[in-house]
Amino acid sequence: MDKIVRIFDTTLRDGEQSPGASMNVDEKMNVAKQLARLGVDIIEAGFAFSSPGDFESVRRIAHEVEGPTICSLARAKPEDIDSAWQALKGAPKPRIHTFISTSDIHLKHQFKLTRDEALKRAVEMVAYAKSYVDDVEFSPMDASRTEEAYLWEVLEAVIEAGATTVNIPDTVGYALPGSFGKLIRGIRDRVPNIGSAIISVHCHNDLGLAVANSLAAITNGARQVECTINGIGERAGNASVEEIVMILKTRKDLLGLDTNVNTEQIYPSSRLLSSITGMTVQANKAIVGDNAFAHESGIHQDGLLKEKSTYEIMTPESVGLSKSTLVMGKHSGRHAFKERLVELGFSLDETELNKAFARFKLLADKKKEIFDEDIEAIVL
Repeated sequence: MDKIVRIFDTTLRDGEQSPGASMNVDEKMNVAKQLARLGVDIIEAGFAFSSPGDFESVRRIAHEVEGPTICSLARAKPEDIDSAWQALKGAPKPRIHTFISTSDIHLKHQFKLTRDEALKRAVEMVAYAKSYVDDVEFSPMDASRTEEAYLWEVLEAVIEAGATTVNIPDTVGYALPGSFGKLIRGIRDRVPNIGSAIISVHCHNDLGLAVANSLAAITNGARQVECTINGIGERAGNASVEEIVMILKTRKDLLGLDTNVNTEQIYPSSRLLSSITGMTVQANKAIVGDNAFAHESGIHQDGLLKEKSTYEIMTPESVGLSKSTLVMGKHSGRHAFKERLVELGFSLDETELNKAFARFKLLADKKKEIFDEDIEAIVL
């Protein structure tokens, strides 16, 4: 089985659906160019039928951004697929991604369709998209709440109709890792022609399990993950690109898998998106949060100064940061304090160091963080 997991970035489509995250065409172009530098395999540039702005974004990204496959989302409707093709037409690597719900709760209450009607439309629209492009992706929306035998039937039929990627969405973030992994394993075992398509997953974070569910899918045979920078997206967001990529890189010893992503572009990508959307990243966010490579505990600081691997399982440089940060505060120890003094140009004997460290601790009990100016004042 392929050892590369394809990264399908949907920051510009699902990510933009986060309240307050809308971007204009130029902003989406800037993000798309950064995603190309990051090395994602597929960029879902937008939903061409949804608005003139989205159509123009998809068109420009498809024709001006080199490297990744460029994809447009389309409902299982001819007019959506026509619009997607018009935006993608002439691009080097176009993909149309069409979808329809398959869960009984969606079919009954939202789409007003029977299972047979939904299956027929899915097959017809995949075939219609295939008449425009060779690369067609199909998603059975709300797959994690779909009856399994029916899901297998739909997937077999759309692959027969020409789908080259079948994406299994946990649309409302309902799945648990064990059951979601089992679902992917069941698809591999029970869909006769599954070898003709790549299995993808698209997990939402309503229960905080988007990355865990994606990882469970990967270990059971999924080879494409749909995710977003900083994990932005509808409601609680999507699986985050940075976490998926760095899990695979850091635990390659266990998983034996990798991606095509240039990890040193992870942090710049995160910061660019934050600056454009105004959506700041929480400080303790894995990989890209301000505290991800920051250390205040004296025990941790001491270990880090002796050997970085004691408390860092990945290097800050590997994700695009210049170095770790030793935060000076009440939990900091003597080793880190002495190291900071040296960095600031001070050379104290043992007696002077003890006195300065005592003053540092007194001040640290009164302030959340000690800055270099505070340390200079303590010494001088």
